[in-house]
Amino acid sequence: DNAGAYLMSKGKIDLMIVGADRIANNGDVANKIGTLEKAIAAKEFGIPFYVAAPSSTFDRNCNSGNDIPIEERSSKEIIYSTGLTKDRKLDSFLICASDSKVINPAFDITPAKYITGIITEKGIIKPDADEIEKTF
Repeated sequence: DNAGAYLMSKGKIDLMIVGADRIANNGDVANKIGTLEKAIAAKEFGIPFYVAAPSSTFDRNCNSGNDIPIEERSSKEIIYSTGLTKDRKLDSFLICASDSKVINPAFDITPAKYITGIITEKGIIKPDADEIEKTF
């Protein structure tokens, strides 16, 4: 999934659609880590970037992405890898120093300014507070 910007730069992508775990009142979107990077690249290369989400994804208690808590996943997901031993048993292996400092967010926030529109069951809306308020 890290080839996105490269493929965009080569004209191989003409539209991006991602999901959302939560959408704030101002149109900021929380989604799996890496979504922000794809949105920035899409903006740079002039590619429309849409978010597809049901109305239940809009969190009226969150005014902006700053109000959305970001889950931090276990450092073990980064410092260990799982694979087969010589005797074909599944095991985990330390792949860096065990005291390595790790930041492992599960989500990131994509600001509304990078989003072309939000696709909902009520139609495609602009990612801004007025449009969201009017629609929901």
